[in-house]
Amino acid sequence: MTEEHEHNHEYEHNRETTDAAGQPRQADPGYDYLSGALKVSFAVLKVIMVVLVVLFLFSGVTKVDTGERAIVLWFGKISGVGEARILGPGLKLLWPYPIHEIIRIPVEKKVNLAINSFWYYQKPGEEMGDVTSNTYVPPTLNPVTDGYCLVRGEKQAQATAVSEGSDYNILHCKWVLTYQITDPERFYKHCYVRDEHLQAGQNYSDVIEQSINPLLENLFTDAVVATMVNYTIEEAMFEKVASVSERVKERLQNKLNVLEMGIKVVSVQVRDITWPRQVAAAFQASLTATQNKQKVISDAKLTAEKTLNETAGPIAAELLASLRDGSSDKKKQEQLWEQAAGRAQETIANARGYRTQVVESARADAEYLQRILPEYRKYPKLVIQRVYQDAIEQVLRDAEEKTVIQPAQHGKNTDVRVLINRDPAIKSKSEPGKQP
Repeated sequence: MTEEHEHNHEYEHNRETTDAAGQPRQADPGYDYLSGALKVSFAVLKVIMVVLVVLFLFSGVTKVDTGERAIVLWFGKISGVGEARILGPGLKLLWPYPIHEIIRIPVEKKVNLAINSFWYYQKPGEEMGDVTSNTYVPPTLNPVTDGYCLVRGEKQAQATAVSEGSDYNILHCKWVLTYQITDPERFYKHCYVRDEHLQAGQNYSDVIEQSINPLLENLFTDAVVATMVNYTIEEAMFEKVASVSERVKERLQNKLNVLEMGIKVVSVQVRDITWPRQVAAAFQASLTATQNKQKVISDAKLTAEKTLNETAGPIAAELLASLRDGSSDKKKQEQLWEQAAGRAQETIANARGYRTQVVESARADAEYLQRILPEYRKYPKLVIQRVYQDAIEQVLRDAEEKTVIQPAQHGKNTDVRVLINRDPAIKSKSEPGKQP
């Protein structure tokens, strides 16, 4: 190959220095200048080609920023196996496009998406909170411009199923959805937006948000509609706000998982919620009545709890439930009675004391009758008379006032005079230590 090259070079040199007859040719300066320029141009072209090849090979060097994860495509297909399919932050050496293509996806950025589709129409000044703007309230809702969602009515909330006569209420609400991309591969397969849509000075993250936010808003709207109909207006606005938000979040996340979008719902919050402006007075009156009802119920529960505690102490509720249950264990009831405190324990103690007193009194009477039984058998009339006299003496001794009425004699009537207003002087004498 070298000999042939040298032969060609010698042939060209001889052709340039001799004419067609083989005679020596006269030197041509223009021809020599052109030949030298061509040689230099070819040399520069070779250098440029080498530089271009080097630049092409090193064009695959790229960087994945912090907060991003990358997917590498090998002729359009994801390359790598397992965890190697997702690249972390740092410099990456890849083959140039179209052999390799890198897809960067932000995974640490949390995006806040405001959902106002359930709010009534507001002018720009009203949306910004300008109190000087026109606050005209139309007489009715306009379904074309006013957004709203439905909640259960009180009748339907108390029913086990939707029946004729049950109703719904209307609410306006604003929401804030916070989401984050957590699975780059699934996001690329089902939601990815190519960077051809980028405009000058625009961030790729903003392009992703603009592309998927409408879809997320539609999915979120469906989740809110399906959730709110399970709550009453009082629950949605006051009693179970956290529960409503959690249920919407759970329902939305389930839909995203089914669609395999690789997006995680970070939080769902109710930014504002209100009833229709057209019936604000009626709703306020209903709310006040509901609050009063809840207050009365709460006060009644507190009174019942206080009464039970004062009656039987901490085990009052359990004891009451046991007494209401006709099939409850009697031994358990007795144990609960033993543990009872408060007025119940005091009543039990008084009852036991009274029982002891009655038993002791009956025992004493029985012993007394046993003692006088022999005498009664000998002299029954005398014993009865003696017992009668003892009873009279006891009664008269305990009486504060005594009135003796003599029976009529020989058919004559006897006047009976009763002093109603007792003399204070007599009363003070019978009650030592008290002043008249």
